[in-house]
Amino acid sequence: MRQDIQKAAEHFAKVLEKQVERVETMKEQKEFVDYDALDKLVIGIVGGDGIGPAITNESHRILEFLLQDEVKSGKVAFKVIDGLTIENRAEVMKAIPDDVLAELKECHVILKGPTTTPRAGDPWPNIESANVAMRKELDLFANVRPVRVPGQNIDWTFFRENTEGAYALGSDGVHVNEDIGIDFTVTTTEGTDRIARTAFEYAVKNGKKKVTVVTKANVVKTTDGKFLNKCYEIAKEYPGLEVDDWYIDIMTAKLIDEKRRTQFQVFVLPNLYGDILTDEAAEFQGGVGTAGSANIGKRYAMFEAIHGSAPRMVDEGRDKYADPSSIIRAGIMLLAHIGHPDKAQKLEKAMDICSNIEKKLVITGRDTGATGAAFADYIMETIKKLG
Repeated sequence: MRQDIQKAAEHFAKVLEKQVERVETMKEQKEFVDYDALDKLVIGIVGGDGIGPAITNESHRILEFLLQDEVKSGKVAFKVIDGLTIENRAEVMKAIPDDVLAELKECHVILKGPTTTPRAGDPWPNIESANVAMRKELDLFANVRPVRVPGQNIDWTFFRENTEGAYALGSDGVHVNEDIGIDFTVTTTEGTDRIARTAFEYAVKNGKKKVTVVTKANVVKTTDGKFLNKCYEIAKEYPGLEVDDWYIDIMTAKLIDEKRRTQFQVFVLPNLYGDILTDEAAEFQGGVGTAGSANIGKRYAMFEAIHGSAPRMVDEGRDKYADPSSIIRAGIMLLAHIGHPDKAQKLEKAMDICSNIEKKLVITGRDTGATGAAFADYIMETIKKLG
């Protein structure tokens, strides 16, 4: 065997060993944590970098406002974690520095601002995405993104598998030689089972009638085929649900089909396709800057803005004008997840009033509009009026 092929094969063997170990760990996992049984629920606040600290601070203030009684009684505590910056990560050459990871694991749920992922041409070393690393380290297997536009009869909830697919092994590819680069994608029975069940359970509990599986199983036959087949196998346990499947390419088209798109409700899909489709879907409610995201595991949960860190805004001194809507919406999901649906609904209603009805303040990203702090104040004032 040629030396370059032998070296690549040895690398692939190590990748496989890690995946086999991961599957065994998944099989040993316990049930979801019961937040009501905790003496104290710890909410981590991670600003990230770029505009992250500025917008995360505003969502933090709103959460403190809504949970002030729980904080006073000692049932809830906030923990601010500042070290997940690109500078710190580059210095130690890790997606998440060890001390930051230790702090994260002291929390039960995490509100996280955007973090910079280096790409070719950036001044930063080629380290793994902090998001991808956090999902793997905390085993946050379900990325949940709701998109709702009542005026267009759009009510979608996406369940994107978070720990497998193309992204999970994104930093484990290999350059066989100067002519060939190979990346890997992975689908496991355990991983598909838990994301599918999470989506189906959500549909049943929330009165949804239809779940759509999105893959490219006609071409990516082994991994996408496994994902699709497993979803249909589990669907047999939910006879009250209609389950269909679409390929990712035509699915992107059907989201803009005015007649067809209103027929979709819940989606379940692998990592890469979920990233693509949810960004497209977010445009219907105002773009990725308006959408929040939940990352759910059995022990931990993380809620975040789905847009990037926008370092240019910081360089231009405009971070205080960045729109905090996305991470405030992530806060809505956090509140619902920890057992405060009433507070989540109140915040969602206030957001709708401030963003779509009254519009007393408008954020433009520049000094022509409101600051994120002024917008957060506006939301809290609106919540007070709602009683």
